[in-house]
Amino acid sequence: MHSGTRTSHRLVTLVAASALAAGLLAGCADDGSEDGSKAAGGGRDGGRTTITVGTFGVFGYQQAGLYKEYERLHPDVRIKENVIERNDTYYPQLLTHLAAGSGLSDIQAVEVGNINEVVTTQADKFEDLSKAPGVDKSRWLDWKWAQATTKDGRTVGLGTDIGPTAMCYRKDYFRQAGLPTQRDEVGKLWAGDWRKYVDVGTAYMKRAPKGTTFTDSAAGLFAAVNNGYAERFYDRAGKLIYRDSPAVKTAWNLAMRAATGKMTARLKQFEKPWDQAFANGRFATVACAPWMLGYIKEKAGAAGEDKWDVAPAPRPANWGGSFIAVPKAAKNKAEAIKLAAWLTAPEQQARVFAKQASIPSTPSAYAMPEVKDARNPYFGGAPTGKIFSAAARGIPTLVIGPKDQQIGNAFSDVGILQVEQQGKSPAEGWNAALKDIENAVDG
Repeated sequence: MHSGTRTSHRLVTLVAASALAAGLLAGCADDGSEDGSKAAGGGRDGGRTTITVGTFGVFGYQQAGLYKEYERLHPDVRIKENVIERNDTYYPQLLTHLAAGSGLSDIQAVEVGNINEVVTTQADKFEDLSKAPGVDKSRWLDWKWAQATTKDGRTVGLGTDIGPTAMCYRKDYFRQAGLPTQRDEVGKLWAGDWRKYVDVGTAYMKRAPKGTTFTDSAAGLFAAVNNGYAERFYDRAGKLIYRDSPAVKTAWNLAMRAATGKMTARLKQFEKPWDQAFANGRFATVACAPWMLGYIKEKAGAAGEDKWDVAPAPRPANWGGSFIAVPKAAKNKAEAIKLAAWLTAPEQQARVFAKQASIPSTPSAYAMPEVKDARNPYFGGAPTGKIFSAAARGIPTLVIGPKDQQIGNAFSDVGILQVEQQGKSPAEGWNAALKDIENAVDG
């Protein structure tokens, strides 16, 4: 998902796709084939090699016209995309096919929340792409490349997009609460420190427009803060540190300040009441990755246009991102490696951004017009390409462990919700989260 604690951003993109226009999120999941075939393995089709690409949700390659372009450049190649909507369905199937050594697409997508498990337990089942033709390690953000690389230097996946975090906020609510509304000034309110963000929340609540809160959820705040640290649930040696982690403690304490200070709408993200809260205008801020802008537009609708804006987050963090990999059992490995390298090149990542609003993991793409000059009219013409690209450069190399998702969900969906929705004390919520984690990770 997202980095560990939230619903897969591919699913969010799928939901939001129909709502975006003018070169932002567009399209819907499509298998990319002319006949709708869902066959996993590639083969020969009328003398052409058929390369199959297995993905979850919307990756944007079909929508940005990249498959057709590659087929034009390589007349002997045909591409079929096999889409499963949800990663929580897709990934278990991928593991099953890897174990069997059959039923695999020539290229398989891997979500960031699963990349550690693939690197540590499945690397021998994937091709090493570090020395593949057209692949240059220096093109990628260091931390993105590192996430898909084994300790002995084999790179099992090439980075696609990332999810740098910004803050989406309601200008009209800020104005009514006596706060600045211009995005540069808003960013200065909390620059460099999430504690300042919560301080702004305290100020907001003193003059909050009736029926509104400062932010959507304490869990959203927890994740945004936590994902700005390199070591969160695990240290670099792979040791579990969630009990004493400075990242977790800081994120938890700030989330508790927001929850007990009644700054949150007490919502669980990506559930129906949260969706409705956008339309009803119940909160003034929400941490947002670039792919989430389309989701907000979809849920807030025409009534929210030019009321929402985008400002930098207090500190860089990551929410989302994926990789594409080539299984050793793929039927067309050589051709699949060439396609994977081409799809993840900076030029193609910039084209996907223009259509899909997915920030590239290759920094040179940030200077390309498709990214550098991007503005979002729904969000007051916010220079989203510049805002999210700047955030991307500051994201630390996140240490992702095998139980990241379960640990993050325990804090967000168990501990925090007990405080926020059931009135439990922060200590009770913390203990409930730890108990849930212990059941998941055996200590």
